[in-house]
Amino acid sequence: MRLLYAAVTIYAALIVAGLSAPVHAAEAPAEPIDLRGSEIQIFIENDSFGSSDQYYTNGFKIGGGVPADKVGKLFTRPPNALLDAITDGASNNFGLFFGQNMYTPRNIAVAAPQPNDRPWAAWLYVGAVAQSVKNDHLHTVEFDIGVVGPPALGRQVQTASHKLVDAPEPLGWDNQIRTEPGILLTYLHKRRYGEISGVQLVPHIGASLGTVATFARAGALLRAGQNMTGFGPDGIEPGGAMLKNTRRQQDPGRGQPYEWFVFAGADGRLIGHNTSLDGSLFRGGPGVATRDYVYDLLAGLSIRIDTLRVSVTRIKRSEEFYTPVGGGGKQQFYSVNIGIEF
Repeated sequence: MRLLYAAVTIYAALIVAGLSAPVHAAEAPAEPIDLRGSEIQIFIENDSFGSSDQYYTNGFKIGGGVPADKVGKLFTRPPNALLDAITDGASNNFGLFFGQNMYTPRNIAVAAPQPNDRPWAAWLYVGAVAQSVKNDHLHTVEFDIGVVGPPALGRQVQTASHKLVDAPEPLGWDNQIRTEPGILLTYLHKRRYGEISGVQLVPHIGASLGTVATFARAGALLRAGQNMTGFGPDGIEPGGAMLKNTRRQQDPGRGQPYEWFVFAGADGRLIGHNTSLDGSLFRGGPGVATRDYVYDLLAGLSIRIDTLRVSVTRIKRSEEFYTPVGGGGKQQFYSVNIGIEF
């Protein structure tokens, strides 16, 4: 937990540094930092809410968003250049974040290798996201860079968290996927149809390419509520950017003191590669056969009161892998988002 607190502190310092105006002359007084239009977002996903401790067992993502004109060009130029090639000049927004995902077999109390179950794996990363919003279209480009294997701190985080809640000790991290760097580039397009108070349909299509995962995806979300903003609940998954507040210029509902909506949807993915299942690309080691097609069914509730937003999503995932002794089994987990807007 101390490691997490330290990381959050360092990240907050980086955000403040990125928002600070550059000093052009030594004698010029520093201008106050204008945080309006920015936000902090925290995502936690865990399967223990569904009374299990297996497969995709935990994930967190912490970050924030700012209007692109408040961030130095060193950060915004690469993703914005790609967005400009896709869109028609709509204003861009930008975000920075870090996160971790952890994966385990069904039985975490076994120290020996389990070749007929999902391998132990962790993915620790930092990333940047750029978004373009115009009318009812959202384009997202996300770039992640990090590491899988022991440096991703899966053993340390899961062991500490299990001690904190008096859960069984995970014993098999010596068998995790081997260390290697990872990169991931994601594009996601969403479009919404309907009124801000009433019912909206939000279909999406996108793809991710990289050493960590390669897949194409498509799906849709149906939601109903009042003063709805954004394009449905965001999440940890690639392209699930955390830029609710910085989209406010395209959201009339953001001028209202509250909003709420319930939602349900589906997301299907054609899988080319998944390091947490297939194993290391370069070093061999543990792995299982990945299913070519995976889908999620999701439902939940999102509420915003003034500048505080809370969303809860229940996700049911189909089998992601198979082995000589049977399939990987379906899974369900919850995703919780807490957002603070400035």
